Amino acid sequence: MNAQLIASEPLFAPRYMGKFVTLFASARLSLRTKILLAFFTVILLLTAVNIMLIWEVLRFNRQYDALMTNITTANSLNGYVKPAIDAEMWNIVSGKTEFSAGQQYEMIAQVNAQLDFLTANARSDRSRIKLEVIRRTMGTLTHYVDVMGQQIAQGSRVAENEAVLDNIRGITAVVETSVQDYMLFEVNEAEKQHKANQARFTRLSLLYMILLPGVIAFSVLAAWIISASIYLPIKKLHDVTTTITGADLQALVTTNNVDEITELGISFNIMIGKIRELLHAKIEEHENLKKAELKALQAQINPHFLYNTLDTIVWMAEANKSDQVIEIVCALSSFFRIALSKGKEWIPLQQEIEHVRSYLTIQKMRYRDILDYRIEVDEALLHNTILKLTLQPLVENALYHGIKTKRNGGLIVVRVRRTDEDMVLLQVEDDGVGFTPYKLAQIQAALADEGEEVSMKESGFGLENVNKRIKLYYGRQYGLSIQSQYRGGTQVSVMIPCQGEEGRLGD
Repeated sequence: MNAQLIASEPLFAPRYMGKFVTLFASARLSLRTKILLAFFTVILLLTAVNIMLIWEVLRFNRQYDALMTNITTANSLNGYVKPAIDAEMWNIVSGKTEFSAGQQYEMIAQVNAQLDFLTANARSDRSRIKLEVIRRTMGTLTHYVDVMGQQIAQGSRVAENEAVLDNIRGITAVVETSVQDYMLFEVNEAEKQHKANQARFTRLSLLYMILLPGVIAFSVLAAWIISASIYLPIKKLHDVTTTITGADLQALVTTNNVDEITELGISFNIMIGKIRELLHAKIEEHENLKKAELKALQAQINPHFLYNTLDTIVWMAEANKSDQVIEIVCALSSFFRIALSKGKEWIPLQQEIEHVRSYLTIQKMRYRDILDYRIEVDEALLHNTILKLTLQPLVENALYHGIKTKRNGGLIVVRVRRTDEDMVLLQVEDDGVGFTPYKLAQIQAALADEGEEVSMKESGFGLENVNKRIKLYYGRQYGLSIQSQYRGGTQVSVMIPCQGEEGRLGD
């Protein structure tokens, strides 16, 4: 029976330990709180033990330093008081030194100062008593020195002075003996203190050896529990991601905890929702892009533009204007060749300018009396790439809704220049009829709002189509900006990123 119980204990402990770990892992504490709690508990235990050891070492050092200082000071007195004072007083008695010129009082004051220092650092009452005995003896010594001075001042005999000197020598001998007794006492105290500290250090070492395994065991247990706190929620998150990978985007993470991994799960749910929204928006954006491209292509093969151009070619041929026929046919051929561009969406800026030039050449022949144009391009930008059909719709808009409406002729200016190292400014400016303030505000508001379309009949298809395609291809931060003054002309500007020669020709 006992053997069976012993054999079952290794299974019993892990089973309940696992339940404890699961309970702690599901505790409504943040993961950061759990880690910090375990970390600071270990730090607190180790710090408490180490502070206790450091405190005892510092305490021992202070006591030892005080004892050594007292012994050193007393030792200096032991070899100084009797030889120095006896020699100084003998010089005075023998007439070698005048009493008033002697150093006897300075020596006594120096000894008394050292006694004050020893008294201030005394570690016990017995030390203070022994120092007090020495101080009183020094008082007696001072008295006999005063007597010696009085006798010399009264012209005493040498024998009388030698009698006082004998007393002084006896007193200095007593001081020396008392200092030696004090030194012996302090040495014994130092030895006792050393033994006491050694015993205390032994007890502290044993305590440290007991606490250290406990701290290590706690650290291992805390690491195990925290790892379980991390693993269990991550396992749930992994299960959900596996479900999403194999099925659809409808699976969500569910949990009742409050730690960071739970917040990660909530963020994961939000991310899944945003992915669904982005997929829907991307599909809708792709459909809008295809519609814009189709409209752009339809605009470039506008039958009215083609019919009018062919009519112009016919009457030029009937008028035997062969050179002009050749020029307009070449311009028309170049116009459609660049408009198609083998299906490419990105072409060199040089081709985009040539496309605009071909268009203006054709329209110049049709509206010879009312149309003039000028193209100003930074030649260093000609090899940069640009989205096809960016400028021509704006030029067409300027012609039909600016110059043609004016009826008495006008000028269209196309400018392309670099504003800084990374940006290129495209401008189409005309001195046509312009927009009324109300219509200008309406168009600007429509261009700023991607959900609202600009009227093709009133403002021209070019503005709407170019603005939408620029936002789709370059980014929503880009688009058209319009400045116009009624009967004063219009300027349409487009700021796009500067793309090198390789650009997106492969798209």
